[in-house]
Amino acid sequence: MFLPRSVKVKRTADEDKSCPAKKNKLSSEGSLLETTEFQDCKSVGTETPASTDSSSEIVQEHTEPAAADLGVARTPLGKDSQNTDNDGSLEEPIKSFSKSQRWAEPGEPVCVVCGRYGEYICDKTDEDVCSLECKAKHLLQTQTKEKQLTSDQPTDSQAEAHLLNIPYFYKDHSFILGLQNEQVENLKLQLGIAVQGQQVPRPIVEFEHCGFPETLNNNLKNSGYEVPTPIQMQMIPVGLLGRDILASADTGSGKTAAFLLPVIMKVLREIETPSALILAPTRELAIQIESQAKELMAGLPNMRTVLLVGGLPLPPQLHRLRQSVKVIIATPGRLLEILKQSSVQLHGIKIVVVDEVDTMLKMGFQQQVLDILEDVSHDHQTILVSATIPVGIEQLANQLLRNFVRITVGEKNLPCSNVRQIILWVEDPSKKKKLFEILNDKKLFKPPVLVFVDCKLGADLLSDAVHKITGLQCTAMHSEKSQVERTDILQGLLQEKYEVIVSTGVLGRGLDLVNVKLVVNFDMPSSMDEYVHQVGRAGRLGHSGTAITFINNNSKKLFWDVVKRVKPTGTILPPQLLNSPYLHDQKRREQQRLKQLQNSLVTGDNIMDIIKKHNKNNPQR
Repeated sequence: MFLPRSVKVKRTADEDKSCPAKKNKLSSEGSLLETTEFQDCKSVGTETPASTDSSSEIVQEHTEPAAADLGVARTPLGKDSQNTDNDGSLEEPIKSFSKSQRWAEPGEPVCVVCGRYGEYICDKTDEDVCSLECKAKHLLQTQTKEKQLTSDQPTDSQAEAHLLNIPYFYKDHSFILGLQNEQVENLKLQLGIAVQGQQVPRPIVEFEHCGFPETLNNNLKNSGYEVPTPIQMQMIPVGLLGRDILASADTGSGKTAAFLLPVIMKVLREIETPSALILAPTRELAIQIESQAKELMAGLPNMRTVLLVGGLPLPPQLHRLRQSVKVIIATPGRLLEILKQSSVQLHGIKIVVVDEVDTMLKMGFQQQVLDILEDVSHDHQTILVSATIPVGIEQLANQLLRNFVRITVGEKNLPCSNVRQIILWVEDPSKKKKLFEILNDKKLFKPPVLVFVDCKLGADLLSDAVHKITGLQCTAMHSEKSQVERTDILQGLLQEKYEVIVSTGVLGRGLDLVNVKLVVNFDMPSSMDEYVHQVGRAGRLGHSGTAITFINNNSKKLFWDVVKRVKPTGTILPPQLLNSPYLHDQKRREQQRLKQLQNSLVTGDNIMDIIKKHNKNNPQR
């Protein structure tokens, strides 16, 4: 029968003699691959003699070519794979082929090559693999990528390896230091960032302002993080300074990355393991956090995670816990169970994160969290993250945190009354002509002007057209721009070097530093939240501004939302919008939903009708 991976198989000396192993050693560039081919004999392992004979042919067919190209040591897909347990037994033989591995259950490690159960950790890359076959494939892929990167940028990889050996200390970027206090406060006001605490660092505008290793910067881009969200802008620099934090922001605001980045930088150069602990109230949230952590840690040396949650078998989690993991991601109940078995020591933990603290309190986990933290050294950094901050969380924060910074990010501010909104019905072929008319209108044109478009190519093309037709100093801002270019553009705006900037909406937050008087939404934003944010850039600290938006049937899904949001401000809406059948259909559907909701409410006036209707539908038998 198949044994769980926590149960080790021990071969006696007699069995080893009766079952001789033939080892093939192949080396390439100083590396070594050893594959063991078992002969016909009584097997103590998990395979039958018949399956062993058939698999031996595949070993030679598959692993020998891989080894010739690569040279991978058969040692440990995890460092402790050859260690003994307390009972003195040895681990079961490492699986040679991916097809002999089972598929992963939800929440279990997944092989980076084939998607099966990632039972082992590759000793070269710290990635999860299921067998020697997938390890060889994975290392071959990694080696190919490294060769390409080395040939393209040999000095960058050497420089980064040197940086990883230097202690990391966060300090404000020169661009952030160059901002005036009024500009920083203006940025916080527009993004709804509120902070309480002593000597709080300024918010960042770009991830590059943090001085992360290039590998981490690339992981951020690959994971879709182009610019920091408001909670990330303020929480990351505070966390990188080692300060305790109590942070509150809505679900989906980017809180996970906001605490993961300080965690990664805190433990990246730590030798003692484990070094970080992240507690989550539910298994699903813990799985999500670990998945995101692996994306951000990819390629960083010795950065391994372990997921300790209930509802999944304990032995595999204990097995992975012994693989020199840096970051523990756990639910309180399962971690306490493991602590009682003395299977893990938390005295080396340098940073603790408690996510969704409000949910923790509702589920009654407060005492469990406190019990866990008793095993952690007192000089660790603590971060509490929550969607809301009720009185119970404030009391817990005062109990656990020292000299902490409280960060609250509310909803985006609505456009203030001194921003004049103009909605124009403009078909796509006429948009450029209408934009040029606005830029040539002496009453409307007040530089710098922000023009928002929905794609990077559109930003470049429109920027060139504006400069060519109007002669104005214009530039484009989008995610394809290098960090140097983006910083130069922001500096140029602050120094009034540019008169017009064409930008994608996703990169607009950095532009909150600029005192803009005219915003043009060349392309209608995809959501009303983004519309409100872009329009709000036209007004700063009581200054008046104008926001002009082009709209047509391409934005028909937002017609009713636009009318509800904009009409109360006194803005005159175009007749094409007010008479649109899409608008009336959306309005009718919302009225029907409201009517159904009202009918479902129980009041003193309709309670007897509801009882009578219930009795008719359920007649007594």
